[in-house]
Amino acid sequence: MSTLYLLHKPYRMLSQFTDKQGRATLANVIDVPGVYAAGRLDYDSEGLLLLSDDGRLIHRIAHPRHKQPKTYWVQVEGQIDDTALSALTKGIELKDGLTQPARARRVEPPAIAPRDPMIDPKRHPHTSWLELTITEGRNRQVRRMTAHVGFPTLRLIRAAIGPWRLDELKPGEWRKETLHAPANKVRHPAKARTRKKS
Repeated sequence: MSTLYLLHKPYRMLSQFTDKQGRATLANVIDVPGVYAAGRLDYDSEGLLLLSDDGRLIHRIAHPRHKQPKTYWVQVEGQIDDTALSALTKGIELKDGLTQPARARRVEPPAIAPRDPMIDPKRHPHTSWLELTITEGRNRQVRRMTAHVGFPTLRLIRAAIGPWRLDELKPGEWRKETLHAPANKVRHPAKARTRKKS
């Protein structure tokens, strides 16, 4: 049995607990001792981050060999078209090689808190949203993929990692779950009460 913490990492927060430059870190929103992030989420990205004090669980979640699919809600510049979506699903040739086929579809704007600061509607009057699921973890992969097909990413929110979903968590909130099976076999984690650092 292992314990996992699901955190909604806010925009412009590091996926670590300390920073010499004084930027916001996980210590600002979660005060559970001895936990570490399973993987990372970029400073300018938002959404689901998994943490645990179980090193083996962190390895099972984060190691590329286990290929936990990651789903993102992506707000892009312009109205994304079928040609771009098709290219994303087939794979994109980036500088570090061809990406694995992804799942991509247009979606309505997700029911999630506005980003602070918000996307400037004067600078970006025409935007659209897609849901993108990938099985790799290359550096800034989603942003590079959407830029390659002509629709630069403006806002990036991770909605799910494997069977774990962001659900109702607001930025800075987290919840604790108890796992009774290895990470690659869990399908329906048991939920616990949502917490928010005061």
